[in-house]
Amino acid sequence: MASNTNTLKRMEVKYIRDGVKSRYPTKVSCAICGTTEDLELHHYNTVNLLWDKWKADNNIIVKDAAHITLIREDFYTKYAKELMVDVATLCNTHHKKLHAIYGKEPPLLTAPKQEKWVMIQKEKLDVRET
Repeated sequence: MASNTNTLKRMEVKYIRDGVKSRYPTKVSCAICGTTEDLELHHYNTVNLLWDKWKADNNIIVKDAAHITLIREDFYTKYAKELMVDVATLCNTHHKKLHAIYGKEPPLLTAPKQEKWVMIQKEKLDVRET
């Protein structure tokens, strides 16, 4: 039986997020309700699943945190749109609702549906307010 040589102290995706956080688009209100409180960034394409896909596509086995630091720029380049554009700023309430529908780690193929859900929720609120 092969031993696990991965000596990371936390999930790989946390190292990925560390290197890209400053590049995320900053919004000041929820894309649905407009609140400015308890805001969170939501990736329509689950970062962990993108990372796993990229590693599999490139036959990469992560050895340690230093290895992630060396290769993550290539990942960011490959998935720049998914990491920086295909995102929404949501309040904690709406973020939880989205994940209640699509799951903790929504499958990549649900990204367009999630984006549509956000637009529909906003439209519903806009109609009620007028």
